[in-house]
Amino acid sequence: MNRSVFVTGGNRGIGHAVARAFADDGDRVAVSHRTGSPPEGVLGVRADVTEPGALERALREAEEAHGPVEVLVANAGVTRDRPMLRMSDEDFDEVLRTNLTGSFAAVRAAVRSMLPARRGRIVLVSSVLGFLGAPGQTNYAASKAALPGLARSLAWELGDRGITVNVVAPGIIATDMTAALPDRRMGEVMRMTPLGRPGTVDDVVAAVRFLAGEEAGYITGAVLPVSGGLGMGL
Repeated sequence: MNRSVFVTGGNRGIGHAVARAFADDGDRVAVSHRTGSPPEGVLGVRADVTEPGALERALREAEEAHGPVEVLVANAGVTRDRPMLRMSDEDFDEVLRTNLTGSFAAVRAAVRSMLPARRGRIVLVSSVLGFLGAPGQTNYAASKAALPGLARSLAWELGDRGITVNVVAPGIIATDMTAALPDRRMGEVMRMTPLGRPGTVDDVVAAVRFLAGEEAGYITGAVLPVSGGLGMGL
């Protein structure tokens, strides 16, 4: 393929693997990142998704290099885990600003290029924990649970312009973020996962590539779990 692709949070974990996969497919890929470095051969644009206007500026820079964005993967996310009674307003707000408001801002910036072209693919990266809930993660679960509502509203707004909006909901994926889980908590979650093991970033990449591809042209407003069966049916 030879599309202009933009991935938020593309410096590590799932975002890094997604960006690398699109680049390997021949797409022109740019990523936003607040820290770290982008994958080799991918355009990196430093941007804090919680800063007003940052994603608009990042998209403009990417489009100057690669042309109008045709595929957006809104992946940037953080955790600030604490029991609710010990969670500060700042901990709650930062997670929602990054995971939810950042996704909204990325879509709003990218859609301005997709509308005139009457085509586009938008994939939001959520989490099955947004549907299951998790102790100490009221902020994270709330932010991820909101993404399907955002996607389905956008599917109505953008469908007649040939733009699809879908959600990938990973379960426990082997990344730096999940490596911090205590062994006891990991054991609990694996007992709730029919396949009995964590997933890999490649599992998530496959789902994102499918939803961003031509074969998924009649799929919009969908939530695709990549979870080994964790939370199935939600």
